[in-house]
Amino acid sequence: MTRPGSRPGIKSPLRVGFLIALGAALVLADAAPLSAQGRRGRGGGADDQFARFNTEYDGRFTFVRLRFTPLIDRFGGGRDLKWDHDYPTAERNFVKILDEVTTLQPYLDGGNILAMDDPELFKYPVAYMSEPGFWTMTDAERENLRTYVLKGGFIIFDDFATWHWSNFEIQLQELLPGAVLVRLDATHPIFDSFFRIESLNFIHPNQGVPSEFYGVFEDNDPDKRLLLIANYNNDIGDYWEWSDTGYIPIEISNEAYKLGVNYIIYAMTH
Repeated sequence: MTRPGSRPGIKSPLRVGFLIALGAALVLADAAPLSAQGRRGRGGGADDQFARFNTEYDGRFTFVRLRFTPLIDRFGGGRDLKWDHDYPTAERNFVKILDEVTTLQPYLDGGNILAMDDPELFKYPVAYMSEPGFWTMTDAERENLRTYVLKGGFIIFDDFATWHWSNFEIQLQELLPGAVLVRLDATHPIFDSFFRIESLNFIHPNQGVPSEFYGVFEDNDPDKRLLLIANYNNDIGDYWEWSDTGYIPIEISNEAYKLGVNYIIYAMTH
């Protein structure tokens, strides 16, 4: 495994593979079903049914998952929210790793669920969206999320593949008109912000297609800040979720954790 060099936020040179094994006893042993994880806080909207799952802001880095009304329900009327895929196990596992290898001292009980028009979003520098192939926005959500990005917020788009690209691109143009999606390679600084990631040869865990990584730059200028990253034909949340089960090879989960840590460190330092 690649050891982290002299990067911002480094706590120790331990290998991520070791930390996954260490975290297996810590992460999910106390995990409760979604319905049992009520926490104080808010999520956006007076009648927000997800507010009870949030923690109040206390200055710590907190994983934030964006919610939306899905474009369609591929299961024909079932409760498939799309944005909640891998929740809460993925973020609970990920923040354990983030805590072990960096000095960020994140909130360790998962993360918050926020609507895109929630003013609370501006307290959190990074937001994660699962299944953007089904992403939709109201006018209020679009304006608030656009302001968030332009003021320095960073978005991670994950868990979408093949035909999902079409809706993602449409919604992105609604969010940031004129934005140019640039395919990133391993030379971009985001892949060297903490761990040095030598290769982006990932495969989608379910679709079996090669992954591609795209970003949008401020003013469409590659020399300026990266505003977002899109893990197309990939699902690092899935790798995080199943990392301690043996369902996915640990080497692959290691690389997915490294990507996540790099994304956070890049967003916090740019």
